[in-house]
Amino acid sequence: MNGRLIAIGDIHGCHEEFAELLSLLELKADDRLILLGDLVNRGPDSHRVIELARAHRAISLLGNHELRLLNYRRTRDLKYTKEHDLETFDQLRADDWTYLEKMLLTYEEPALNLVFVHGGFLPGQPWQRQPAEVVTRIQVIDRDGQPRKRADAPDAPFWADLWNGPPYVIYGHTPRPEIYKLKWSLGLDTACVMGGHLTAFILPEKRFVQVKARQRYFT
Repeated sequence: MNGRLIAIGDIHGCHEEFAELLSLLELKADDRLILLGDLVNRGPDSHRVIELARAHRAISLLGNHELRLLNYRRTRDLKYTKEHDLETFDQLRADDWTYLEKMLLTYEEPALNLVFVHGGFLPGQPWQRQPAEVVTRIQVIDRDGQPRKRADAPDAPFWADLWNGPPYVIYGHTPRPEIYKLKWSLGLDTACVMGGHLTAFILPEKRFVQVKARQRYFT
């Protein structure tokens, strides 16, 4: 593997924190930057986040927030929208939409037996065949084996707690105060937009770099 492989958790429009983290990472030409989805919404400037992602040739994965915006743009059906979606919708420009439309669902690094995804996977099913509705949204798994948001099934186990690999999965989506590290997975959403941190994980050295949120943008 040439260069470093660097994953960054959910940015959610926090362009100043993203810019600070990029400066700390000192990216080289042969590094690969993987953004784990939810670049947009909630924070101050989704457009500038996408601009930075484009400028640094980031490989960006589809998050549930991008999926909602794309669905609304395609259908103009308000059922796809939630709080702040329309503000972001009005912020984005033609180049931003082109970038969102090219987002990948997953990114695999076979040499490391590693997969990057926004939300996660249902254990016991081939990860490659799981649809966007599952892999961008899953947090917990209910007693019927269905993917759910943790708010809707607060006592259900996290998908990552049931994931025994392979592959090793690096994901975002579920905000936590700390990095969530298990044997077969790594959760990097450390709630920057809620006043937490923006977290990067660097391979092959397995090093974390974090910046603190300048403020709490979303509660």
